Amino acid sequence: MALNQYKEILPFLHDRNPNARTVALTNLLPLTAANSPLRSLFFSGVSSGGLKGYSEPEVIRDLKLLCRDQPATAHDAFKALVNLSDSALLAPSISEPIFLGFLVSYIYHWDSLLSDLACMLLSNATCQPATCRALIGLDVEVIPTTMDGASPTLYASQSRCPTSPPPNPLPNGVARKERALSLLVNAFSESPTPGTKRKGQLHFLATVFANISGQREGREFLLSPHRPIATTEDKGSEVALASLIPFTEHPDTIRRGGIVSTIKNCAFIQEAHKMMLSSEKETFPLSFVDKPVPGLDILPRILLPLAGPEEFELEDIDLLLPELQFLPDTKIREKDPILRATHLESLILLCTTRWGRETQRKSGVYEIVKMMHESEADDTVLNLIDRLVNLLKRDEDPNEQAESKDSGAVLGGNESDEDEKIVEI
Repeated sequence: MALNQYKEILPFLHDRNPNARTVALTNLLPLTAANSPLRSLFFSGVSSGGLKGYSEPEVIRDLKLLCRDQPATAHDAFKALVNLSDSALLAPSISEPIFLGFLVSYIYHWDSLLSDLACMLLSNATCQPATCRALIGLDVEVIPTTMDGASPTLYASQSRCPTSPPPNPLPNGVARKERALSLLVNAFSESPTPGTKRKGQLHFLATVFANISGQREGREFLLSPHRPIATTEDKGSEVALASLIPFTEHPDTIRRGGIVSTIKNCAFIQEAHKMMLSSEKETFPLSFVDKPVPGLDILPRILLPLAGPEEFELEDIDLLLPELQFLPDTKIREKDPILRATHLESLILLCTTRWGRETQRKSGVYEIVKMMHESEADDTVLNLIDRLVNLLKRDEDPNEQAESKDSGAVLGGNESDEDEKIVEI
């Protein structure tokens, strides 16, 4: 079919007949692929900047509405937007508060059938700084509810559509606003509970966190306290990143990789290094938080993926953190060289303060990477091991008074280094 023939199909995307909408979208979906020569059909007439501001194509507006349609149609609408979201031209449409609020609410609601596709869309969209900023500042309306005797939870009412049915009976509590990022952290990290078992796995939320941690405001959120799922203001709070770091050894590469990148990006905030490396029993002041926050004890989460089944000499074992002593001979080191490299970059960033270097020396970091070096075959990883060892084994200046303020300088990179991964279906 020629481009003009496909243009004749576009009006059927908002036809009153649901079958017409489904058939139209089925025919248009292949055109959303990155290699499609007719992909420009979806961006025709788009404009941004200047005096006119942003103009959203009608077809994109239709696709956003179709995400709330019947299951087959909504599935294809999500897929189409996932494929198109690799373009910066779509960022203003995805960042629009009503649609972004729908995406977050849809992902958060446990009964959303297509939540994994919504996560992919949000992952791609947050590769754009404008979408990251919109998500960081977004609040979503929620209503307290309890399902089948389970623990209290929250219902995000904006999620309601045929593929995301509301609880039965419908909650009648007082609605309140919750920070969108807090809801996403809760949904990503919560344990399954009776009556609220999720339809999706939400692995791609890990890359959303990696992307928002590429922004200073995103890192500050992740290193600040946020309230876990709760129906009262007094339930308590914890540092958001504390809910994410247990997944550094998760079997899914997407989930594991996104969190590894998130940790690295958070390590660019030098004033947080003591908090990140210290025990949860200690608290530390941060300039962007109004009260001291508990430590994260993050070092075992970074080192465990780098540890293998090798046996250490007894004198070296005493230098290791308790979590890394006497690992079983079935222990497998992180298989992905990119993730091994990212862990090493996190350790290098945490070496930008003298306190950070001394903490790593006392925690057996050198012993772990020395053993890792013996079996490493990737040149990039080997180079990073050498750089880390040079930092740990160098002599310290006894008269040193100040530390570098630019953590990124140690990596020779950019403070905004983020995990930008486009997903196409």
